[in-house]
Amino acid sequence: MDPDIARNRLLDAAEELFYGRGVQAVGMDELRSASGVSLKRLYQLFPSKADIIEAYLRRRDTRWRESLAAYVSERTGPRVKVLAVFDWLHDWFAGPGFRGCAFINAFGELGAVSPAVATAAREHKDAFHRYLAELAADAGGPPELAGQLALLAEGAITTAAVSGSPEAARRARSTAETLLQVKGNPV
Repeated sequence: MDPDIARNRLLDAAEELFYGRGVQAVGMDELRSASGVSLKRLYQLFPSKADIIEAYLRRRDTRWRESLAAYVSERTGPRVKVLAVFDWLHDWFAGPGFRGCAFINAFGELGAVSPAVATAAREHKDAFHRYLAELAADAGGPPELAGQLALLAEGAITTAAVSGSPEAARRARSTAETLLQVKGNPV
């Protein structure tokens, strides 16, 4: 099997299994079975489980942020773009298999013992915060607005995961709308 195909199949399986059940609950043999990649090839591509966990998180980060940015970029107006973040979150929460933030989940399982997982989680959150800071600045908001929006989004992600309801995104959107009105001109 071509190494790129094998790598993608392994990462697809890792994403489904790790996100669905947790990184510690899934063994390498299960990844092999789910991906159809031989154990020998698996270990050639990812010498340890830590390597595949980090690769899974890195790929998920790229996909997650690209999907969000594509959704937001289709909107017109800087304040509408800020609010679109919460609309995108609602769609994500309502989708099949939503289990919260993969980075918080992995950090909760391994952050204390895996510097790579902790770093991947921090870098994901930092990149999301920078993105929100760009949107907030474009909307005329003060620098602290980005942190407030990030807390709203992170709280909505956690609440939706625990409650099983996407409505946390709607409540967070409403609060973001209020913040935008308080921090500048009405939406």
